[in-house]
Amino acid sequence: MTSSPPANYDASWKEALERYFELFLAFFFPQIHTEVDWQRGCEFLDSEFQQVVRDAEVGKRFVDKLVKVWRRDGDEVYVLIHAEIQSQYDAGFSKRMYVYSYRIFDRYNREVVSLAILGDSDPKWRPSSYHTDRWGCRVGIEFPIVKLLDYAAQTQMLEQSLNPFARLVYAHLQTQATTGDARARLTRKLQLILGMQGLGYSEDTILELFRFIDLMMTLPPELDRAFDAEIRRFGAENVMPYLTTVERFAQIRAIASVLDARFGEVSPAVIERLERVYDSEPLDRLLRGASTLNAMTEFEALLEEIQ
Repeated sequence: MTSSPPANYDASWKEALERYFELFLAFFFPQIHTEVDWQRGCEFLDSEFQQVVRDAEVGKRFVDKLVKVWRRDGDEVYVLIHAEIQSQYDAGFSKRMYVYSYRIFDRYNREVVSLAILGDSDPKWRPSSYHTDRWGCRVGIEFPIVKLLDYAAQTQMLEQSLNPFARLVYAHLQTQATTGDARARLTRKLQLILGMQGLGYSEDTILELFRFIDLMMTLPPELDRAFDAEIRRFGAENVMPYLTTVERFAQIRAIASVLDARFGEVSPAVIERLERVYDSEPLDRLLRGASTLNAMTEFEALLEEIQ
């Protein structure tokens, strides 16, 4: 049995939350979704959140998002999303939810709603509150949770839903189920990718979901090559959208890798702009630029020129 490399859950969930926040609430917390004024959009407060929690000695960080939304009556609400993706039991989880919540409230003096996504494989671990109670003084928090494991009994819904988070949850569960068995993961990954055909997803959503699934369901190099080969063999009628995606993302990954090696970590904004380049010729030009230009600013200027 070929072992699989560690799955990359965090990156997929982080990017999906940023890309599809409204659909995230619609899928996991539909009542909250109906009470938000989506015409006003939402505002991610990543840098502000880092300042709020930087002094909190409450353990390691996970996939956290602080998002400002507006209720239909016009009031601001700060929504804290805390996704505990990979760990099993964490004694500090509930306390961390409490600490983050009161720090956000203290900073903004606005209502805070804390939500938790639990992606572990322990069906019994379901933390949803934290309290201290001494001498008549009781403080604490209760918060809604979503246990991804509970969706294992809803595979038909996950396969048929057009909400991107249905496909992401399905990928998450299949990734867990194939831990340590890379060949089984290859099979499930192909099924997930090719199964998007004909469901009614837009081309942009297919591209995004391909990337999320590809990030999460890691394979050893030899099976990565097999994955690409199987996509190509899928058939002339169905292969083109996926072949194009495979080749585009291979080029984008190559560009990002060269930039990272030469200039340091590549910003999400640059990656997002690269993903809006759809033709192979400008991507080839960008790859040459990443290899030959003398500074990241020069590469960004080239990217601006191409777009």
